[in-house]
Amino acid sequence: MLGYYFDLALRSLRRNKMLTALMVVAIALGIGASMTTLTVLHVLSGDPLPGTSSTLFYPQVDPRDMDGYEEGKRPPEQVSWVDGMNLLRAKRADRQALMTGGAVPVQPAQSNIDPFFSDARYTSSDFFPMFKVPFLYGRPWSESEDGAKARVVVISRTLNEKLFGGKDSVGQTLRMKDTAFQVVGVIDLWRPSPRFYDLNMDSYGSLEDVFVPLSTARDVHFEHSGSTDCWGTGGGDEEHAETSPCVWLQFWVQLNDTGKVAAYRDYLVHYSQEQKALGRFQRPPNAQLPGLMEWLDINKVVPGDVRLQTWLALGFLLVCLVNTVGLMLAKFLRRSGELGVRRALGASKREVFAQLLVESGVIGLAGGFFGLLLAFVGLWLVRKQPSSYAALAHMSSGMLLVTFLLAVGATLLAGLLPAWRACQITPALQLKSQ
Repeated sequence: MLGYYFDLALRSLRRNKMLTALMVVAIALGIGASMTTLTVLHVLSGDPLPGTSSTLFYPQVDPRDMDGYEEGKRPPEQVSWVDGMNLLRAKRADRQALMTGGAVPVQPAQSNIDPFFSDARYTSSDFFPMFKVPFLYGRPWSESEDGAKARVVVISRTLNEKLFGGKDSVGQTLRMKDTAFQVVGVIDLWRPSPRFYDLNMDSYGSLEDVFVPLSTARDVHFEHSGSTDCWGTGGGDEEHAETSPCVWLQFWVQLNDTGKVAAYRDYLVHYSQEQKALGRFQRPPNAQLPGLMEWLDINKVVPGDVRLQTWLALGFLLVCLVNTVGLMLAKFLRRSGELGVRRALGASKREVFAQLLVESGVIGLAGGFFGLLLAFVGLWLVRKQPSSYAALAHMSSGMLLVTFLLAVGATLLAGLLPAWRACQITPALQLKSQ
């Protein structure tokens, strides 16, 4: 029966090609615009670590003085060196990682490559297993190497190809700031989006190429970059960063069950109370433990212009659907005679209604196909933009399916009213007029 209705739909659409083309173009434009913006929004608001994000949390405590205190205000977004090291060494979580970003001067051994600066991440050993970082060669450094301030480094696949031609470089020497480091691992392709672990940097920018133990970075005086917030009489200079009243480090923990989450939240409260009793903290205990996805929401990582563009595109799709409704209504009512004859020959209202809905669905399929082409063009234009997230604008197989479902579903909804109106035709009156 569906094949029969499909054949009738094709005959009807071929009968008035201009009107059919107008409806297909209207749907294609609406689908193309909306799917372009929805795809970008989907990419930017997705889970950066599917299957793992539910176990990752970002502890926050408030070590600031009473200047500017407001009850209910969230704690600082980072931690100080003292608090970060205290929480790291307490090992109250399944895994924990303390980190900050920076840029290091790389001095290649090859004479044909000039020295250059490379983005770096100074962190502790749990960073790699906690964030599921894949390795192409070698391994991450160990906890003992953290404590020993070992001169070891993990590099990205990109940097490995640039310096070592893509070969296994484990055991090779990499000089940075006149210090020799031994390469212990090479990270495979890895780009969580957004770069959740440090939202003070560009959330959708390229990832770091150099990873060094935090203790080592401080020992060789690598400069850190990113946000530094101080209070009181403290400064933000590198030399006194470990003792200044400033927050400049990010701290993440992995907690594998809800019981551990509750216990760690209690621990943060007790830690804050203890530090207040020691005189370090002045404010009432204010400990927070947002999960990864909650942390992204708190920081509003999705650019506001992307959300606005999405709403505008969906509004444009609605306008296109309204126009399609008008065109379908005109098309179906012009066929009153034909539909009246079908009714007089025994076709029920349900059968006529189904025939017209199938016709609407065919228009939706055609509009979806051309809308998909427009969406690919739109995403290509997005990738040409200077925004840091532009390179991420690619349509996944899931969004591909959504495109056709949205096109057909929207067109079927648009066809409900015209099909219902056409089914109200009285066969006798139409036959008499004919």
